[in-house]
Amino acid sequence: MTKYQGQKINKNKLSQVAACFSNYLYLQINIKMPQSILVLCALLFVFTLNAQVTSSVDTTKIRIGEEIKYNIQVEADTTDLVVFPEGQTFLPLEVIESYKVDTTYEAAKMRLIKKYGLTQFDSGGYTIPQQKIVINQKLFTTDSVPIEVRNVAVDTTKQKMFEIKPAVEVDRPPFDFWKLLPWLVGALSIGAIVGYILFRRKQIREAKKEQLPPYEEALVALQTLDNSTYLRDQKSKEYYSQLTEIVKRYLDREVDQTALESTTDELIARMKLLKDGGNFDFEVEDIKRLDAILKRADLVKFARMQQVAQQAKEDRAAVEEIINHTHEAVPEPTEEELLENEIYLEQQQKKKQRRKYVFAGVGVIAAIILTGVIYGSIKGFDTLKDDVLGNKYRDLAEGRWYKSEYGSPQVILETPEILVRTDIEIPDAENIKVQSTNVFSAGSLTEPLYVLVSTTQTKNSQEDVNLDPLMDAALSELERRGALNMIVKREEFSTEKGIKGLKAYGQFNVSVGNNKVLKDQSYYELLLFAQQNGVQTVLVVYQNDGRFSVGIKDRIINSVELELQETKDN
Repeated sequence: MTKYQGQKINKNKLSQVAACFSNYLYLQINIKMPQSILVLCALLFVFTLNAQVTSSVDTTKIRIGEEIKYNIQVEADTTDLVVFPEGQTFLPLEVIESYKVDTTYEAAKMRLIKKYGLTQFDSGGYTIPQQKIVINQKLFTTDSVPIEVRNVAVDTTKQKMFEIKPAVEVDRPPFDFWKLLPWLVGALSIGAIVGYILFRRKQIREAKKEQLPPYEEALVALQTLDNSTYLRDQKSKEYYSQLTEIVKRYLDREVDQTALESTTDELIARMKLLKDGGNFDFEVEDIKRLDAILKRADLVKFARMQQVAQQAKEDRAAVEEIINHTHEAVPEPTEEELLENEIYLEQQQKKKQRRKYVFAGVGVIAAIILTGVIYGSIKGFDTLKDDVLGNKYRDLAEGRWYKSEYGSPQVILETPEILVRTDIEIPDAENIKVQSTNVFSAGSLTEPLYVLVSTTQTKNSQEDVNLDPLMDAALSELERRGALNMIVKREEFSTEKGIKGLKAYGQFNVSVGNNKVLKDQSYYELLLFAQQNGVQTVLVVYQNDGRFSVGIKDRIINSVELELQETKDN
């Protein structure tokens, strides 16, 4: 590569310049001393300024699009403020990248190297303009550099040209299990948690069904306590904990529903209140004995007082007597209470049934949501939405398409639905003598997709047909059929076979009667072709869904082929 350098001082030349300049001063010093000193200072100042900035390029000849490395080197004091050019200051060349400044230090000096990547996409001769560098509010400029941009030679005799290959069906990519694994683990985890909660609820419900009546439960619990080894192992705390829980649980189920959560003083106070109120005929001696047993148990449990086995057995016997006396004191329920209890149980059963339905519904909804999230993550949430709510455009785009011929002269095109013959009057246009007309369509203006093809045989020759009046007539017919606020753009059009025609496209609102219009705007594309004794029209109207509709329209328009009428010469 060649290197271009600008404003760089050679040391050998510098010494020669200094020698010449010293001789000059020697000859002139006696003549004009003040002028010599002034010239010396000016030259030293200019030399100092020019010696600080250097520019270079790695090459002056490139191909179109290749990169030129343009370097600016500045030598200055470490306290100097240096500002490099930024932005598109290299026009007509373009800056494709501005590299970071490379800084090196030597004593009290610093060397700054700024690189730029430049290019040009048109061949020819160009010049990199002078660049301005500011050092402590002093302006320095680099030299301009001529650049030659060459074309890339292409030998078409050696490089073969091929037709565009048709679309090829490819197999669906293999199923990626590892992408599904996190969702599968999450679903199994949620299922396990829900299953455990339902299993525990079932266990609790079955335990309640199997629960003995309060009195029998207390007696069985006392018998189990007798068979334990707490007293033999001198575990007074555990023994009294079980004993107080048995009597409190019995009172909780039979007398006071807050007995298990109450302290000793609170429980004894409520039992006295129930006796004084006439609700339960407790024996005063039983209340005193229970108070003594519970307080002794508190000392054993919380004050770690060891109790002898004999006293523990006496307390156990006293608890059984208290339970027996309380059971006798509990009044038998009346018929009204039994009836109320039965109604209450029935209400509770209905409430449980409703709760069961709610849990089942929530479970089903959660399962549906989880399934939707997993399916949407794999297939895409747009696909999930289309599968659940349906998408007319998706069905048309991904369904079966039909390639058919319509009218005479024939119009050949591919559509998602086969067009059927329609009785729609095609208006006459200026200077057009209609001999016969065939119209085919699918859908309507109020539906997501409307396709219309008409072929008209005329008595005019091709040279006599002007497409502009025909286009005006076709657009007027659209307005007559309900198109409002129509926006029209026109341009020339040609098929892939090179048949030229006129195209109009834009958008409009569709009237549905009673001064009402469709919420969504409709977009249209209208093609007109004129051949020897024939006029052909293709109209596509669609509502833009942002995903499939434009692709459907393009596929229909790009598939249009026309039957070429034979001329007299051919």
